[in-house]
Amino acid sequence: MLKRISLMVFVAFVVSICSPVLSNVEAKERGGEVTFKISVQAPDDSKNVRLWVPYPVSDNEQDIQDIKVDGNFTYSGIYGQKQTGDLALYAEWTNPAKERFLAITFNARAIERIKKDFPSNESDMPIEIKEYTKGSQFIPTDGKIKDIALSITKDKKSVLEKATTVYDWVIENTFRDPNITGCGTGDVERMLSEKGGKCADISGVFVAVARAGGIPAREVWGLRLGKKPEEDITGGHHCWAEFYLPNYGWVPVDPADVRKAMLVEKIDLKQASKYHDYYFGAVDEYRIVLTRGEKGYHLNPPQKGGVINYGFMYPYAEVDGKPLEWLSAQKELKYQITFRKQ
Repeated sequence: MLKRISLMVFVAFVVSICSPVLSNVEAKERGGEVTFKISVQAPDDSKNVRLWVPYPVSDNEQDIQDIKVDGNFTYSGIYGQKQTGDLALYAEWTNPAKERFLAITFNARAIERIKKDFPSNESDMPIEIKEYTKGSQFIPTDGKIKDIALSITKDKKSVLEKATTVYDWVIENTFRDPNITGCGTGDVERMLSEKGGKCADISGVFVAVARAGGIPAREVWGLRLGKKPEEDITGGHHCWAEFYLPNYGWVPVDPADVRKAMLVEKIDLKQASKYHDYYFGAVDEYRIVLTRGEKGYHLNPPQKGGVINYGFMYPYAEVDGKPLEWLSAQKELKYQITFRKQ
């Protein structure tokens, strides 16, 4: 039986248990109201319209409060996903309707995630963390990727040294392609061949090569907050990565934003050193985490359209068991995300 968490109970739980104390006064922070407005285009007489939306939660570097959900759905609920820590807002429409819409609004506050005070010694890797060194259909770790990982890390002893080497290699051997739709497809094999992509592509390469080299790594699926007092952030989805350092924990890295800075500012690797150094062990305050689930995502309640060959970052919908286009063109599944500073 599917386990459902009612919205009221869940919000009370977040406020009382999960709300962090953001005590790092040195770190920058950003806060404001985020609103998702989503409409599902389907024939008026459709009787099985379903929608899943990533549902962010509080942690030590972000605070999510005052969550409000509205719409003309027949039913909605908050469901825990199979991937530990991920949640989804699920809604369904079971009656004929001319329009099907949902809105979710919440206050988000994020701080700079700075993880640079690395320990001098590394202990053994926790058993449960070794799961993040395994390959999969969507995170290949064999063949050419394995060869790359072994060749660039063979002289490195520690996890930190290996992760640094992989980070450097990814930045030096990829580039940001502005013609790629959205955040890219995250296809590692394509990236190794063509080199150009967006954040999901470049982060995917980091995770695959890191895992092939024995470094626990995972992708992070998030949303950039606005930098203006009011801003449309519909195109603000962003993917970065984390690796696990024994005796320390998860460390953020964002080689994709290094390559983005190089493209936007028209600078070379040497000139981009400040971005290179910053995004190893830190990410800025203009982002929140939505989910951390693996590519090859199985939703809860289960989707009928097959596994999602991506992380869970964008809204996903099905009409009578058929998935709608969700990755690029907003045709049948339309959404707008806005930010308002408070």
